[in-house]
Amino acid sequence: MPSIQSPFKPSALATFSLAAFGKAAVMSLALASTTVLTLAPDPALAHHKRSKAQADLVDTAAKSKVHKTLVTAVKAADLVDTLKSAGPFTVFAPTDTAFAKLPEGSLATLVKPESKATLSKILTYHVVAGRVTASDLANQIKLNGGEYRISTVAGPKLTARLSGDTIVITDAQNRTTAVTRANVSTSNGVIHFTDGVFLPG
Repeated sequence: MPSIQSPFKPSALATFSLAAFGKAAVMSLALASTTVLTLAPDPALAHHKRSKAQADLVDTAAKSKVHKTLVTAVKAADLVDTLKSAGPFTVFAPTDTAFAKLPEGSLATLVKPESKATLSKILTYHVVAGRVTASDLANQIKLNGGEYRISTVAGPKLTARLSGDTIVITDAQNRTTAVTRANVSTSNGVIHFTDGVFLPG
């Protein structure tokens, strides 16, 4: 697997709100609780407890109602351990509807053992090193004259642009996909839903 290098400097990974996305669109596992304490909690301990309780990228996708195909593909490509590792990673996650847009028979062929290398390249083309929020991307797009080239784990780059408040991604085959839900936080990264599958060419 190619070496993993983040396209962002640490200072660029600041989080701020992006209209139409919200700050963190957490799936069905969203953690919301209220605790009354007589003493202020240790911030480091509180962070540790949140990280320990939060699901990783794979488990979060597995609990999603719209990523059954993606989870099947990740298993077929033998990428489960990679996406369960410390990371962090940013995953552009095609929905089941997105996979259904592929030519008939494509997915059935890709999940066969003999297509493992091809499937792995396609899936890792959806993975970026580092935790990159929608607002990080929007900021980079604006700072770079309206578009931003994103380095992926697979190697080939993606191009991000803004269409109103929506982030759209163009792949190596000049196909455009929209981010339909952003900033689903996990213990080892962040997930952005997409309405299409990126193809590396």
